[in-house]
Amino acid sequence: MQRKTEVSIRGDAFLINGQPTYPGRTWQGKKIEGLLLNARMVQGIFDDLNPDTVRRWAYPDTGKWDPERNTREFVAAMPEWRRHGLLAFTINLQGGSPQGYSREQPWHNSAITETGDLRPDYMARLARILDAADALGMVPILGIFYFGQDQRLKDEAAVKRALDAAVAWVLDRGYRNVLIEVNNECNVRYDHPILQPGRVHELIERVKAQTRDGRRLLVSTSYGGGTIPRENVVRTADFLLIHGNGVSEPDRIAEMVRRTRAVPGYRPMPILFNEDDHFDFDRPRNNFLAAIGEYASWGYFDPGKSNYLDGYQCPPVNWGINTPRKRAFFAKLKEITGL
Repeated sequence: MQRKTEVSIRGDAFLINGQPTYPGRTWQGKKIEGLLLNARMVQGIFDDLNPDTVRRWAYPDTGKWDPERNTREFVAAMPEWRRHGLLAFTINLQGGSPQGYSREQPWHNSAITETGDLRPDYMARLARILDAADALGMVPILGIFYFGQDQRLKDEAAVKRALDAAVAWVLDRGYRNVLIEVNNECNVRYDHPILQPGRVHELIERVKAQTRDGRRLLVSTSYGGGTIPRENVVRTADFLLIHGNGVSEPDRIAEMVRRTRAVPGYRPMPILFNEDDHFDFDRPRNNFLAAIGEYASWGYFDPGKSNYLDGYQCPPVNWGINTPRKRAFFAKLKEITGL
């Protein structure tokens, strides 16, 4: 299939269809060209296979959870995100906490079976989202594993099988706009050692080794809030993912970027926050502005309350730009990108 959108990297900049993102754009003296401003939208294909917990995510108007409706409304919201300058979003085959933050995660949300196969219903929903992103000129950051669900894979062989299958699925369908995030926050509570910081670079290398017609997917992994990437990931990844959760001082965000560039093995490559739950968009100094001031991309994470109103992570999600916080982010994004 002929695809419309291709993401690539040149030095520390992202390109779409061979041109730097936000071409020629600066804002208040800060270079915006080449950044990939994004939001955490990981529940776009969410479902709950646990009959004891699925009722928690019921839509208020129907009293039931509906995964197809969730994806349908996600796709319908995407053009408006794009009109405000959002070029990328993170989505994950195992989602994220549907309570925003959770220690115990009894729900069962995984596009991957115990043995590492892909569930067709999940992948059909994902295809609708990736197709829409391709048409809109957007870049999905596709996460494969999440620490609240990785225990559902029975062993390391299943982890590898799932990763290989997911990468093959993307390549076989000709998507050129997809970045791979092996797992969300590799340093947080993973059961399988190969998904933990000391070995996760093995999975990055595994993604890089799979090609179609000489083409491969660009790949990285992310770390929890305030954590600096380790050398093994810096040396193997194509771009670096860091998180601002829990970092309330914008100066620390700037320092994280500088420290990341100082890790041994760093060479010119993009640095991207794809999760940060701090806002203050009306203030002259906030995490968003601190990141772009260091020429790092920034990602908005608004968890919400499972009320079909607030946030973008707690189902049932209203995917629209429908609350004061969402409107504040997208207004600042539109101002910064000039779109």
